[in-house]
Amino acid sequence: MSDQTPALRASDAERDQTVGLLRRHAVSGRLTLEEFVHRIDQAFAARTRPELEALTRDLPADAQPRKRRRPKWLTGVVFGSTERKGRWRLPRFALLGVLFGDADIDLRKAEIGGPVVTITAFVLFGNADFYLPAGVDVDLGGFTVFGHRGEHGEEVEPAPDAPLVRIRVFSLFGTSDVWRVLPEARGSYRELIKAARTRGRLGAG
Repeated sequence: MSDQTPALRASDAERDQTVGLLRRHAVSGRLTLEEFVHRIDQAFAARTRPELEALTRDLPADAQPRKRRRPKWLTGVVFGSTERKGRWRLPRFALLGVLFGDADIDLRKAEIGGPVVTITAFVLFGNADFYLPAGVDVDLGGFTVFGHRGEHGEEVEPAPDAPLVRIRVFSLFGTSDVWRVLPEARGSYRELIKAARTRGRLGAG
């Protein structure tokens, strides 16, 4: 007979407590948006206490704010192109302006300023693409004249307590698209867009 003691089962309250701690660490800048979504998915799927403990083992017991990056509250491009990518801090409210240009806003490695963040974009004769990890709750809205606004990629049910990203786009002769990117996806933005469009067609079938 085995002498190993079975791992203790996790309760709903313990899962909620772990998710709450992960959320505080995300707001304090220790977890990116992609990392946070991935870990809360694992937290709600965890069956034992050791599985929950593994999700916060590399984080301090408290979630005191650390020295954080300066928030990038304004991004703009005129007659050109710009990329906001890598690990950067997205405040609760951010602005994007595009005039005769193209903007790629990659939120996968962004640090969020709260459980709900809002990006307001003004696009005139240009294009704005937003890349988010699948599983983030996205609310896309705004007003478009002579252009289009859309969401692409496989629909993934947001995890409970997943962060909400509000994107409001007001455009004239402009386009704006949200691309849901799976965690394992790699490559250039063109390759990510191609993969998202393929998944969208497969899902529609």
